[in-house]
Amino acid sequence: MTTYNSKHGTVGRSNMELFMMFTDLRNLSAAIPEAQKQQMDMDVTYDTLTVRMQGISLGIRICERTPYNTIRMESFNSPFEFKVQLNFNDMGGGRTDFSIVLDAELNGMLKLMLGKKLQQGLDKAVDTLVNVSAQI
Repeated sequence: MTTYNSKHGTVGRSNMELFMMFTDLRNLSAAIPEAQKQQMDMDVTYDTLTVRMQGISLGIRICERTPYNTIRMESFNSPFEFKVQLNFNDMGGGRTDFSIVLDAELNGMLKLMLGKKLQQGLDKAVDTLVNVSAQI
């Protein structure tokens, strides 16, 4: 597996608030813009999220929750195997150091095509969360 580590970002919310937001995958689907939702078929429950788009199905399920610190997810019914770990490190004062770790089983061609985009996507997700928390 290839490991991609996002940058770290300071989010203006407590680790408990962030953990509770991410522990229910229905909250993540609510954050997807409507324009993008119209381009995909999505099934979501508390523990699972499946997205079908352009003939590709990608499923993820929460496999472990360590309250207020870590959420681990793994793929299912996906074209490649991957695992995601969300890290919520309490900084005190209602602030959290947030980061994402992605482990993906990519063949050589997929690694060349997606590797840089995966890294950029992880970093953008952290930046977006930091920016959104500053506006609330």
